[in-house]
Formats: sequence, C-alpha cells, structure tokens
Amino acid sequence: MSGTHDIDTPRGPARVTLHPAATAAGARGLLLLGHGAGGGIGAPDLLAATTAATAAGFDVGLVEQPYRVAGRRAPAPAGHLDEAWLAVAAAMRKDRDLPLVQGGRSSGARVACRTAAATGATGVLCLAFPLHPPGKPERTRLPELDGAGVPVLVVQGRADRFGVPGDGPQRQVVLVDGDHGLRKEHAALKAAVGEWLAGPVSPDRRRAPRSG
Repeated sequence: MSGTHDIDTPRGPARVTLHPAATAAGARGLLLLGHGAGGGIGAPDLLAATTAATAAGFDVGLVEQPYRVAGRRAPAPAGHLDEAWLAVAAAMRKDRDLPLVQGGRSSGARVACRTAAATGATGVLCLAFPLHPPGKPERTRLPELDGAGVPVLVVQGRADRFGVPGDGPQRQVVLVDGDHGLRKEHAALKAAVGEWLAGPVSPDRRRAPRSG
C-alpha cells in the first residue's frame, strides 16, 4: 500500500506518506520517520534515507505530526509529539506483520528515541540528532539517545551547532560534511542507512536460527 493516509491521534490527525519497498520480494520491515521541529517530510536527508531504506526492502512511512497537518509551524510539546507518534505507530502496524524501525531528523529523532520501548521498535535512525541547544552543551539530551534501548544509528554533520554525539554501546555515529541541515554527502548517508538496516536491525538476521 502506498500513498498518503490520515491517522487519528489524541492530538489531532497525523499524516503518513508511505513509500513501498523497492525489492521484488516485498517488504521485510517498516521504517517510520518523523520530521524536524520547523520542517517537513520533504527534508533532503529524510528523502535520502527513504531511498536507501526502500532499496533495502523496507516500507517507509514519512510521518507528519498533527501540528504540521493543522498548518502550525510552532512545534507541539514533547509529550504531545510522543502521544501522536505512539498512535501512528500502532495504526501503521495494525495490519502489517513487519518488524518496526523508527527514526527521524532532529526533533523527530528525539521522539523516536523516547518512544522506542513503547512501540517495540527494533532500532532507531537519528538524522541530525540535536544533542543540545546551540551554545549550551550543559543542557545535553544524551539521556534520550542512551535511553532508546535498541541499536541506534546517528548520521550527523561534523559542523552541527547542536552538537555531535559519540558512539555508545548500542550506538553507531556516522559523520558527514555539513551542518544540522545534512544537505551534503547524501551518498554517504544512503550507504550508512543501507548498511545499518542490513546489519544490527536486519529482520533477516533477527529471524536467523541460533546455532547449537
């Protein structure tokens, strides 16, 4: 199923634009991606990640939060974003027996980290994770990354003024040229996403029988 779908949430209707897997065997997983605080699902890095994921056999849903669907630019409070995301994830999985990976850019990456345990996601993809407000490293959001509880891939611009996280026990960080907009090196972004989806969060790897 492809196209655009409105989904009711406790915070108003959200919208999902679905891009089907581009593999002959069909989808082997579902990737949901959210937008940044002031941007939309047309962000270049989101589109590059979508291309990589569909090529890797994932259906990709680009999620517009209710405040964006309603035409508002100012983001909703974090709790409202998380509530809406949980409703979208539940609706998208209702008729799909597919492993879920979730993520997003900037604010959307934070939502994905905070809700990973509740949605049962097997991994989180963070594009331009805002580690701290510009110039305020003491206000770190690292606990959100650490708290995802599943494998995390972070693709970050080397000159990101929101900070650059380091690798962690379940976290791989890929640095590319550029800043928070991630408007450069989309080939490197696609390669990183494709390799990660085929590695730590691969549905095929998770279903592989254990050797005795």
